[in-house]
Amino acid sequence: MTEQLTGRTVFITGSGGVLGSTYVRRMLAEGARVIASDLPGKRADALVETHGKNPDFRFYPLDVANEDEVGEIFQRILKDGWQPNVVLNNAAITGELLMGAGQSFPDFADLKVSDWEKTMRTNLTGPFMVARQMDRDIVGKWPCTLVNVASMYALNGAHHQIYDGMPFKNFSAYGVTKAGIHGLTVWLAGYWAPRGATVNTIAPGAVFNNHSDEFQRRVGELIMLNRMAKPDEIADAMLFLCSTQAGYMTGQMINVDGGFSGW
Repeated sequence: MTEQLTGRTVFITGSGGVLGSTYVRRMLAEGARVIASDLPGKRADALVETHGKNPDFRFYPLDVANEDEVGEIFQRILKDGWQPNVVLNNAAITGELLMGAGQSFPDFADLKVSDWEKTMRTNLTGPFMVARQMDRDIVGKWPCTLVNVASMYALNGAHHQIYDGMPFKNFSAYGVTKAGIHGLTVWLAGYWAPRGATVNTIAPGAVFNNHSDEFQRRVGELIMLNRMAKPDEIADAMLFLCSTQAGYMTGQMINVDGGFSGW
């Protein structure tokens, strides 16, 4: 432990997933105060059970697709005496999340507009609303940073054949929203710079989450390092982006994808 996040108070959306929960664990270990948020349910309960007794941890239920909830979140946090200076836009609808909820993966021709719009609302409009609320409540009042979470598919096309016969698929709205996330980053980076705020994007690669050996083999063939990432390997880069060491970085996308984007 280096305690590279001492003095940082980090607010994380979508904290209950495989990466979100890893960020929470690692940031607490590195000296940060961590404000986690997620939808109520098993993932949220697990976070509270694991970290609830830690005085440097707080949890707030939050649906990033709900404008009213997002509009209140920073004022609630500030009222409780916490002052976030790092925000992670991490919440997203993913293929694995849909699989866990028993959702089907229709062909593109059969994709419902309502499902497309639901993904847009959570993955792109939600981060916009979080950033807008930062602009109202935080930015300019003290130095702060925003990290938007994209994907290896933000600027690269999906290899659809690797999903053949798998219980989940890559779906169009996901990649589109993750490309849009970086558009939000570069726009905000210039807009907030005069007020002492930085904005960057992290683009994780394929992260192992109990995938089958066959899926790992297929994905590995597309990656220079020939394997999926461990969650902690993505967290290593995230810790840097959240630290004061990244203070001269803004408007950047950091690919942590084992070389997927380098071919």
